[in-house]
Amino acid sequence: MSVRPTVCPSPAPDLAAYDLLAPQLSGGKDSSVMLWSFMRTASAAGVMDRVTTYHASLGTLEWPAVTCEGTTYPSVSQLAAAQSAAQGIPAHRHVEVARPFSLLAEIASYGRFPRLGSPYCRKYAKESIISSAWTPMVRELRRQLGRPVRILKVMGLRADESRDRADRPAYRNVLTNGARIVDEWMPVQDWPTAAVLEWHQDAPVPHHWTYDSHPGAGDWKGTSRCSCSLCVFASKRDLVLAVARRPRLADLYAEVEAVRGDTFRPDWRIAELIEASRRPSAPDPGIICADDGTDMDVLEQQVRRALQQRPRKSVHLAAAQRRSACDGCT
Repeated sequence: MSVRPTVCPSPAPDLAAYDLLAPQLSGGKDSSVMLWSFMRTASAAGVMDRVTTYHASLGTLEWPAVTCEGTTYPSVSQLAAAQSAAQGIPAHRHVEVARPFSLLAEIASYGRFPRLGSPYCRKYAKESIISSAWTPMVRELRRQLGRPVRILKVMGLRADESRDRADRPAYRNVLTNGARIVDEWMPVQDWPTAAVLEWHQDAPVPHHWTYDSHPGAGDWKGTSRCSCSLCVFASKRDLVLAVARRPRLADLYAEVEAVRGDTFRPDWRIAELIEASRRPSAPDPGIICADDGTDMDVLEQQVRRALQQRPRKSVHLAAAQRRSACDGCT
């Protein structure tokens, strides 16, 4: 398959060549440093007025806000908005989008959990919903410009995170049609994790509480990832810690697993992870989220309604031999 050309025939984009500059904020540590780095480039290019930040909210599945010892720590969505504001972006140019039908309800309806070979969660909950948010602006600008609208999608993905992200071109085209040209740029792809953590020592917005052993600790001994609390692509330790911190949410995942018959991952059942979180060797959660709001009630209703219907896909469990969830959880 031929590689579609980017707007700029160079290893990195000329920001002035784009009509919309669209950093994607997850609320995590990498998107924060990405936005700081990107805005320095945008300022030098004199195009800060073209920047609009986007956050694809996962709703109840995201790490929520918590109050610990009298201090309230923001949710992922709140932190994404704070990261944007800290870089001088007006509030009306930070856009949060979300689907009314939760990702977990979609998983229950689909009948299978996302896998490495089929990470449909990213398209359903993030990529397509942000792309739809661009549509009104694309229609208007397309008429004014008389050409496809040029959009630069800016991501905080780094090579340290996975082999796929290490092998991905830092600057590439991801969509070209008669209405829009969308290029993707990862300006901090080559930043090692140690450099990201060092940058956060003086960051304009503190990192999310889930990265720490308990809210406010500042020790980076919590989960290594942010955003989706129970991500199927997370490490075993992250998942054991997450199910201990959000037991009601974990129980709902286990309900989906039990009804549909598919495993949370090919090698781990969510029920096994819940059991592992109760062992003496499991990491101390530091805080347990009550998850007793109406948003969780709505999520449960959506999921159970979906489970009453036939799944859209038949279940095929992964061929790989499953391993015990207790291996390496310490």
